[in-house]
Amino acid sequence: GKIFSNIYPENRIVIIDPKTGAVEADIDLAQLDPYHGENRDLVLNGIAWDVKGRRLFVTGKKWSKLYEIKIM
Repeated sequence: GKIFSNIYPENRIVIIDPKTGAVEADIDLAQLDPYHGENRDLVLNGIAWDVKGRRLFVTGKKWSKLYEIKIM
């Protein structure tokens, strides 16, 4: 029931309440960036939710890994 959106060109995601438009969380994922901010074109840009497994995945442009993250 929430919207997860990456903030381009930063390595962060915001969680938005679709009913109010309010940002409920701001998640910094800079530690996952394999380029360590050296190339601003190759940042976080992929978010996927696995409904069946209830898992959240993120990746970025030309990143060699897909990360499963847990939001606490």
